[in-house]
Amino acid sequence: MVQQLQTMVGQSVDVMTNPNEITFERYERHGSLREAALYIGLAAVVAGIFSLGGGALGFVGGVINALIGFFLFTGLVYFIGKQQGGTGTFDEVAYTFALFIAPLTIIGGLLGIVAAIPIINLLTPLLGLALLAVQAVFAFIAVRSSMNISDKRTALITLGGAVIATFIVQLIAAMII
Repeated sequence: MVQQLQTMVGQSVDVMTNPNEITFERYERHGSLREAALYIGLAAVVAGIFSLGGGALGFVGGVINALIGFFLFTGLVYFIGKQQGGTGTFDEVAYTFALFIAPLTIIGGLLGIVAAIPIINLLTPLLGLALLAVQAVFAFIAVRSSMNISDKRTALITLGGAVIATFIVQLIAAMII
C-alpha cells in the first residue's frame, strides 16, 4: 500500500507539472477505482487534519463528503462521457482524476490554515478561485484523456454536464439532510 501511494504521488507530480493528454494517458491504466478511493480518502484525511476546527464530527463528515463527491463527479463524467461517445472505463476516469484531485484537496486544506493569517485572509477568495481554475484545466485534460474524447466541444459538454449534475445532486442531498 505504501509503495502504491508513493507511486501515485510521483504520478501526481508528473501530471501536475506536465499537464497534457500524453501525461494523463501514461497513467490512466496504472490503477483502479480502489487506488483512486485510497488516494482521495488519504488526501481528504490530510486536508481534514488541517481544518480540525470543525471537530471530530466535521472531520469525519468532510472525509465522507470528499469521497462521495469524488465518486459522484467521476461517475457522472464516465456516464456522460459514454453518452458522448467516449470509450474510457470508470477505473480510468477515477484513477486519472485522483492524480490531480488528491493533491489539490490537500492544497485546499492548507489554504484553510493560511487563511488564519490576517493579510493572507484577504487573498483567500482569490486563491480559492485560482485553485478552482487549475482544477478545471486539469479536469478538461483528464476528460479528454480518460474518456478518449478528442473533440474539445464534446469534452466540455461532458465536463460541464458532470459539474452541473453534481451540483444539483449535492443541492438536493443538502436540502434533504
